[in-house]
Amino acid sequence: MSTNASEFERAQRVLVGGVNSAVRAFRAVGGTPRFIARAEGAYMWDVEGRRYIDYLGSWGPMIVGQSHPKVIEAVTRAARDGLSYGAPNVMETELAERICGIFPHVERVRFTSSGTEAAMSALRLARGFTGRDAIVKFEGCYHGTADSLLVKAGSGALAFGTPSSAGVPADLARHTLVAQYNDLASVEALFAEHGGRIACVMVEPMPGNMNLIVPKPGFLEGLRELCTRHGALLIFDEVMSGFRVALGGAQELVGITPDLSAFGKVIGGGMPVGAIGGPAKVMEMMAPLGTVYQAGTLSGNPIAMAAGIATIDLIREPGFFERLGERCSRLVAGLNDAAREAGVAFCARHRGGMAGLYMLPQPPASFAEVQRQDVDRFKRFYHLMLDAGVYLPPSPVEAFFFSSAHSDADIDATIAAARDALKAVA
Repeated sequence: MSTNASEFERAQRVLVGGVNSAVRAFRAVGGTPRFIARAEGAYMWDVEGRRYIDYLGSWGPMIVGQSHPKVIEAVTRAARDGLSYGAPNVMETELAERICGIFPHVERVRFTSSGTEAAMSALRLARGFTGRDAIVKFEGCYHGTADSLLVKAGSGALAFGTPSSAGVPADLARHTLVAQYNDLASVEALFAEHGGRIACVMVEPMPGNMNLIVPKPGFLEGLRELCTRHGALLIFDEVMSGFRVALGGAQELVGITPDLSAFGKVIGGGMPVGAIGGPAKVMEMMAPLGTVYQAGTLSGNPIAMAAGIATIDLIREPGFFERLGERCSRLVAGLNDAAREAGVAFCARHRGGMAGLYMLPQPPASFAEVQRQDVDRFKRFYHLMLDAGVYLPPSPVEAFFFSSAHSDADIDATIAAARDALKAVA
């Protein structure tokens, strides 16, 4: 019989680290990764037949649950007509029309095959549009694996970035300036010194890759004002938060319009997809109309477009996000109650169907605060939850995801498991 351990051993003989994305290797929590055999609704089953309540949601896109019948039907129908054309298809237009209809500033869309590719292309577009080289990003915000974005602060928030991955040239990294999320003064200082060479500020308006962080009042508003004043573009990376915290993403919740938006995850319904969207005057700098080159053989492929259209149509139904938020709120309240009962420094919060849990007494507001978590306690908590059949992201710095498929029974089971786990790690 196949087991998780035997499959992991087998995978390590042919896959780097036994995985195709580093966090899947369970290095942050220890133990053996679960090899998933199938998923449906709010659940995943591993190769040993063990069922888990799924709060990973493929890292965000499964907002209507795994294998939703309408999404599967749409993908199956599209697959019968061909998997990829390398030529225009009508579904590209249909999904783009939906995105443009939801986000008022988005007049043109360019699809990619991943969120990484969308963020990378948005940077190139910003540099091409402004004629500048430098970019501002935030420590702890993750925008995929493009070289310019795999950079973190050196000796301080105002220093030039140093590569945080081998293989990123130092000469390229020097064009990336790193500030601190929720610290507007750190961004103001960068603009004061380098404003004339900054092409853009790229930010997750509601970060999920240093766990769920919520912007302080005035922070995003300040970024908007700085970019406008200095002629830089404000780019919202909504690959994770877009269509997830609200139908119109984090920008709907905060009421701020960026110059460009990067999307992914939900707009592909679980298929590989990404997109850049913005005003025509910026987007039409891209080839074939402009001089910024961007292309991809599988971009806008009919399978991903069909899954995205079906998913967007499901979440556009009246009351969807109200119901999703109410149910996720019940889960979060139960987790916080369990922490108080156990007397553990633990808390949780959510925005829409995106949530975070932290081994801290209060939700963090910055990357520095996230790093103060009790990581050893999280590891023990994580495996107790996994043993109880609750699958959370295997890292203390990742948001978790709620779907419309999670039932009252799933919420109750999760809270009960957390109550036992928190008492055990107290």
